[in-house]
Amino acid sequence: MTTQENINFNRIAEAIDYLKLHFREQPNLDEVAEKINLSPFHFQRLFSDWAGVSPKKFLQYLSVEYAKSILKDKQATLFDAAYETGLSSTGRLHDLFIRIEGMTPGEFKNGGENLQINYSFAESPFGNILVASTSKGICHMSFADNEDDALAEFKTRFPKAEYHQMVDLIQQNALYIFTHDWQKLNQIKLHLKGTEFQLKVWETLLKIPMGELSTYGNIAEAIEKPKASRAVGSAIGDNPVAFLIPCHRVIQSTGAFGQYHWGSSRKTAMIGWEAVKSNHSL
Repeated sequence: MTTQENINFNRIAEAIDYLKLHFREQPNLDEVAEKINLSPFHFQRLFSDWAGVSPKKFLQYLSVEYAKSILKDKQATLFDAAYETGLSSTGRLHDLFIRIEGMTPGEFKNGGENLQINYSFAESPFGNILVASTSKGICHMSFADNEDDALAEFKTRFPKAEYHQMVDLIQQNALYIFTHDWQKLNQIKLHLKGTEFQLKVWETLLKIPMGELSTYGNIAEAIEKPKASRAVGSAIGDNPVAFLIPCHRVIQSTGAFGQYHWGSSRKTAMIGWEAVKSNHSL
């Protein structure tokens, strides 16, 4: 890292620390830029390059996470959460949740109450899979070496949702990806909850062709955040839909396959299987 890069890193670290300490005051761009002796324009560009998101978006993430911690208290109201987070109204909190979480603060507080989720277990070439869907599409897919543990982990996301162990057409269509010609599959619908940055990373992963690989750096370049490889790695690690969103196709720039949420051996097997399948289709 060059001397200038060190200076820039220290400035951004200082800005992040300031935002973490003062987010309840909802500081604006000018205030934070002044604290680290940069112009607002230069600070905006530098922060976005290093953190992968704008200062405003980072402040929104901090606000939502704090509001979520308050809403987990059964006695807390939406007004309490808005006030304690430094937002001017419950309406602002509502809008912020919709943008960041993909759901209203009320839905988060209710733990997915009234949300209908179907789930089932199925065999794949790489082991048992838990697949779950809402009326909008696939919301979860994970490798389930232990079915009870996999289901329990998934249910922590929406503890009050109504779960039904049943196979539906949305799940069937998704599971065809292991056995059918991918070009002939009906469009697979996904119902995902994530930040704008995560969704952008996951969308980019979907563009990696079967049998091909990419790197964390390439993904960062593709979303126009070339210095955000670490943030990209975190977003890939949070991928809620195994295989369909092919995070297994992302490797290190050195050529090493690297870690995988469901096991590095499984990742190696998946890459090899896809390479054979894609060669046979040529």
